[in-house]
Amino acid sequence: MKRVVPVLAATLSALLVASVPAQATGSGSLTSYGTKASYAPQQNAHGYQRAPRGYRPVFTETVSRHGSRAATSSKDGDLVLALWDRAAAEDQLTPVGRQFGPDVRTLLAAMATVGYGNLSGRGEQELRDTAARLQQRLPDLFRRIADNAEPIDVVNSGEARAVASGTVFAGALASDDPALAPLIRPARSDRDLLYFHKSAGGAAYRDYVDHDQRLATTLKDITGRPATAQAARRVLQRIFKPAFVQRVVDGEFSSVASDVDAARAVYDLYAIAPSMSAEMPGHRALPMGRYIAPRDAAWFGYLSDAEDFYEKGPGFADSDITYRMADVLLDDFFRQAEAKRAGTSTLGAELRFTHAEEIIPLAALMGLPGSTEAAAPDRPYTYADNTWRGASVAPMAANIQWDVFRKGDTYLVRMLYNEKETAFKQGCRPVSPGSVFYDLDELERCFGRAS
Repeated sequence: MKRVVPVLAATLSALLVASVPAQATGSGSLTSYGTKASYAPQQNAHGYQRAPRGYRPVFTETVSRHGSRAATSSKDGDLVLALWDRAAAEDQLTPVGRQFGPDVRTLLAAMATVGYGNLSGRGEQELRDTAARLQQRLPDLFRRIADNAEPIDVVNSGEARAVASGTVFAGALASDDPALAPLIRPARSDRDLLYFHKSAGGAAYRDYVDHDQRLATTLKDITGRPATAQAARRVLQRIFKPAFVQRVVDGEFSSVASDVDAARAVYDLYAIAPSMSAEMPGHRALPMGRYIAPRDAAWFGYLSDAEDFYEKGPGFADSDITYRMADVLLDDFFRQAEAKRAGTSTLGAELRFTHAEEIIPLAALMGLPGSTEAAAPDRPYTYADNTWRGASVAPMAANIQWDVFRKGDTYLVRMLYNEKETAFKQGCRPVSPGSVFYDLDELERCFGRAS
């Protein structure tokens, strides 16, 4: 991975001040949702390269984040409703704010029905559509799988939303081609492979997140910028009258929330609302954007991205603690492809279902686009000088796919990242300039697996 070398000795606070304009203006609406962004394929179906002459697809393997889901708890809604109810009783709501409480209650009711943390209707559709496009991209492969009765393996993290994602995805494959149905093996769970941040292999990582002082200081300094308090006040002023907002700022309701905590709760509800669109009246997402201006959603999106960047992504330039544990998953990608080459695997497809906590570090480990640069210890992550964005690195239903093609004894691999043909990391040589196909032997050399 390309790492950023410290070149400036500027202080953390000075660098953050300098980055404010770029952060405030450089964030699009998608970026403002962070890793809660809904999924969309990143390449037109008609734009994929053809495999070199004579090569035929023989295997595909994927790892997918679960689809869009409900929030993991009602915490954010409960927090802001406690303030809203108090303000409503005192006639301290703005005209826009009067609808906020009913909207939040509608959203909470839908999430409670789905089950907090569980796959939503939109998430199910994301997975069904992705499965359909997979078959459409590789018709010869799935015809071969059916003709040769090659098994399709489905593995998940064991968490309900990942289990459900695998079930929906596999069901879509079988629905599109009933001949595949008997070939889809019963799903199995492997937490060491697909929930490694919580397994034994993630012990050092968890210690870093819980106890690393540099991490804590960096995130505190980023969040503690004056821009955060300013954005928080603007968010609350959309819902509550100025006098009530001032009381929140002054700490009168500190037993409920600070001004920043309340505003971040509003942002979190804004970010999750699109995931629940299928459960809303008319199947349209609640317009939670009316309670937070684009520049403020962008700021809180940046704060969310900063936390994910340092806790799951490229992180600090002098450490690989956030992503080295993903090697277990990268190793499995190689192991499956190598077994197909060796003739020791009869699988036609390996389908894995996991979480952002696994996709983000895997992207950093592999040097995928947007995840190639860490932050120098004295130069914090900003939108101004780093391309990492949660919405593009690991949106809901994010996926990484390797397709294996064979001609004689030679095996080529093509990678798709969120369904976009993607080059392997710098130093890996494709079979020809501009090609997205790589000899498996070359990938083993490039990733240090060659004997």
